[in-house]
Amino acid sequence: MNLRRGIELKSNSELAIMREAGKINALALLAAVSVADAGVPTADIDAAAAEVLHKHGAKPAFLGYPGPYPYPAVTNISINDELVHGIPGKRRIKQGDLVSIDCGNVFEGFVADSALTIGIGEISTEAQKLMDVTLDSLFAGIEKMVPENKSGDVSSAIQTMVEKHGFNVVREYTGHGVGRHMHEDPQIPNYGVAGKGVHLRVGMTIALEPMVLSGNPETKIKDDQWTVASMDGKLTAHYEHSIAITPEGPKVLTALDHNLDLGSTFRYNNYFAGKR
Repeated sequence: MNLRRGIELKSNSELAIMREAGKINALALLAAVSVADAGVPTADIDAAAAEVLHKHGAKPAFLGYPGPYPYPAVTNISINDELVHGIPGKRRIKQGDLVSIDCGNVFEGFVADSALTIGIGEISTEAQKLMDVTLDSLFAGIEKMVPENKSGDVSSAIQTMVEKHGFNVVREYTGHGVGRHMHEDPQIPNYGVAGKGVHLRVGMTIALEPMVLSGNPETKIKDDQWTVASMDGKLTAHYEHSIAITPEGPKVLTALDHNLDLGSTFRYNNYFAGKR
């Protein structure tokens, strides 16, 4: 992670731009979900998201991102035991897969970053529980994102929700500030102690992203040098929203408008609406 040091508070006008970027990101993810089905190459899912970004005049935030080599796609698409940073390509989705899709864009100089996990066709009871708990943990963390709370309050809420259901949060990868750069201070781990950490202040914008493993928390990096997977090969899930801390409480920047019809085929309309 190339982290921009120093917390950068955003003005109301900057938050308005970030909200527009967030809506574009939600539309891109919705397009990606609409084509994700058994037999579809992950490259096609990536292309659907890319088309939306292009249509709205947004630049992909992930494409060319520095790492072991410049990241080669618009989205991360990670399947089953793959937690994050999976590279789209010729691989075809199968019935019963869990598919995590992470997308970021730059619009008028500001980044939006969000992610979700979907099940393809009929999935196992454990897989459904994993998705539900991961999504619940995201909103548990969001609820703690109020002025004068500390980052540990957010981290602890996520960890508590996940572990009480018998799952584990990843240790090596974290949520992060987001704004003019994709990765800014502060880092927000998915585990922590309530009352500890950085004070949350009005104008902070944070990409909160629970990354949850059904087995042990240890991970490994696959041969492509990007994809992070569970060490024990068990299922994983990942959800993410970009959040602004405001005087009225947390504001989800990467949600669609509440009055938009997402269609009956999309399971997680409440995720995009930013509410439960």
